Amino acid sequence: MGIKIVKAGMLTTIQDLGRYGLQRYGMAVSGAMDSYALRLGNNILGNPDNEAAIECTVLGPIIYFEQAQLICLTGADLSPMIDGNPLPMWRPVLVEAGSLLSFGRPHLGCRAYICFQGGLDIPEILGSRSTYSKGGLGGWQGRALHEGDRIPFRHHYTGKDSLFHWSMDPGLYPDLATEVVRVLDGPQFACFESNAQKSFFSDVFTISNNSDRMGYRLTSKPLWLTEQKELLSTAVTFGSIQVPPDGNAIVLMADHPTTGGYPVIAQVATIDLSLLAQKGPNDRISFKRVSLDEAHGLLKKQHAQLKKLKSAIALKYE
Repeated sequence: MGIKIVKAGMLTTIQDLGRYGLQRYGMAVSGAMDSYALRLGNNILGNPDNEAAIECTVLGPIIYFEQAQLICLTGADLSPMIDGNPLPMWRPVLVEAGSLLSFGRPHLGCRAYICFQGGLDIPEILGSRSTYSKGGLGGWQGRALHEGDRIPFRHHYTGKDSLFHWSMDPGLYPDLATEVVRVLDGPQFACFESNAQKSFFSDVFTISNNSDRMGYRLTSKPLWLTEQKELLSTAVTFGSIQVPPDGNAIVLMADHPTTGGYPVIAQVATIDLSLLAQKGPNDRISFKRVSLDEAHGLLKKQHAQLKKLKSAIALKYE
């Protein structure tokens, strides 16, 4: 026994940190769009970082709990509720059997994560439980969750909630109201016209409605190369910002292909991938250049904070 999907929501999938080591065979990494929110949720529950969770997009699902379970909600504030009562985020919450988890109006961000202590009882496919919908594998039957799906828990929580009246400091998570995304110069940055280089760091870009887990299409003034030329396809990654011949940039996201042939003007710094993942259609973003050393320093600081958090939480589960 576990949970039953009463309503599926806009796009509700099972994701962990992704399917690594197979890109050379053309297999996408996939995984959580906001991997930091997923890590934090798992840490709060005492789970391994890579435990699979449910990723909800904009309009969340309605989920019936057939068994009691300890859960944690992280990421976007999509107005979560248990039996119509507001559900606090960033803390462990014991949901009783027979309860309904639902979501209301999105307040900030567009992707929330439902983490379960002990995880969900679904098989690993190629080393991951992440859903790769375009490939029809992983997650729950290789697809987004549908009404009527029943997903078992791997472990059933039998403790009391009296031990869990604490929460994580939300300040450890990015401010989703921020519109500035930090980037490093891409390998073809110098191939763009000087005006395009300046525009890239001064203009405001809008995320198009034609965006998904594979990539965000951006609209702004076109970014032109100094000369059009053929490029050999090369490896790309989450956050690579490609510019096709029409001059409108595309930011590759979690379900990105393994290679691409368009010039890469910039690469989103790892520290800001979570912020970017929480932006949706019609949201506006701008880019700020940082050095590789700065990007490493920011990520190192985040890892240190995560390590302290995990140590503090481990004491609560002893």
